[in-house]
Amino acid sequence: MSDFDPGRRRFLGQLGLAGLGALGVSGLVGCASSAGTSGGGGSDGPITLQSNLSSPQAKAAMEKVIESFNKQGRGTATLNTIASETYRTQLPTYLTSANPPDLYTWYAGSVANDYASKGLLLDVSDVWSGLSDYPEALRTISTDPSGKQVFVPMTNYWWGFFYRKSNFAKWGVSEPKNWTDFVALCRTLQGRGIPPIGIGLGDTPWVASAWFDYLNIRINGAPFHRELLAGRQRFDDPKVKAVFDRWREVLPYFDPKGKAYPFQEATTALLGGKTGMFLIGTFFADAAPKDALGDLDFFQFPIIDPAVPVAEEGPTDGFFASARTRNPTATRALLGYLASVEAQEAYIASSSGIVLPANPGAKAADSPLVAKGKAMLESAAELTQFFNRDSSDALQPTADTALTKFMDKPDQVDAILREWQANAEKVFRS
Repeated sequence: MSDFDPGRRRFLGQLGLAGLGALGVSGLVGCASSAGTSGGGGSDGPITLQSNLSSPQAKAAMEKVIESFNKQGRGTATLNTIASETYRTQLPTYLTSANPPDLYTWYAGSVANDYASKGLLLDVSDVWSGLSDYPEALRTISTDPSGKQVFVPMTNYWWGFFYRKSNFAKWGVSEPKNWTDFVALCRTLQGRGIPPIGIGLGDTPWVASAWFDYLNIRINGAPFHRELLAGRQRFDDPKVKAVFDRWREVLPYFDPKGKAYPFQEATTALLGGKTGMFLIGTFFADAAPKDALGDLDFFQFPIIDPAVPVAEEGPTDGFFASARTRNPTATRALLGYLASVEAQEAYIASSSGIVLPANPGAKAADSPLVAKGKAMLESAAELTQFFNRDSSDALQPTADTALTKFMDKPDQVDAILREWQANAEKVFRS
């Protein structure tokens, strides 16, 4: 999303857990299609939820949620779980196919609005009529520019440097308070023979975007970051080069093996003590054994310039539906159930639990880790979503290319940024 409410900080006290997503909607113009104009709208057959929640715990949690819905007699749904990276690349194909799945896991904002502008998403405003307890902020990020709701949120989460408490104790290190401390921590871990920073670029190169996002919002601030991702600033700007100059300071501390495997294997390396810490979202814990969760902790991305207002990444996840769903009545019923306290608490209980429910009446997991994550987001001056969520899925590959090239050849940063700007301009013109 490129258009954020500069007054979002004042909402946080009102929103609690549910208001942790971005507040704006992009300027894309269009509308969602209603079921009354979609093909197959009169069917009463089973519906399909296409899901990218493919880690074992998340998949099992969604299976339980769908099983509970099916027992209610409001429709019959099946869950079709797709490997996360396959899903990411195939989502446009799913939505534009002749016989599309009915519902999809994804996120709100610029991507949903883009699909809505093409008439691909179901108008779910009537589902929202039953969500009067949801805060206005979540309604806003779920509304397309024409005023129709096209998205139903389920969870929020945060990003941070995760580590095992037992490993930090064994290595005699503690959480850093600022960038200088962070570099010193990296130096200490490397001196103990531990690759300090885990990374999983394999077939999940987008993980590197968290580094770009955080360095940019720490150095240049969230407003500049949003303008950059909206095409109102340039990637070859000296301010952006300053981000990479700082990044170069810690490149020697990245796990050299991390370029070859995805974030799931980077998670395994972290849990096994093969790396010291990992900048990742809480979703990584769905790939972790439950008996390891109590040993996990995190610290916020270190402050670099105290004069820059602190922003944090706080994405919102949920669902949208195809405008050509075969059974709009059951599709809306399932969306309503997914928004309920019952469904969200069941999902959290069956998954890793390290997420925050969107429904303001639902309880998050009772753990110090979750309380710490919630407090970090609530104390932030501003919140961002993530690179592609704040821009577009089309812009994400340009970041993947630029950032992986930089990590391989940091001495070529000027050429890399010029190329990134050229590639970004093609996306913004399309």
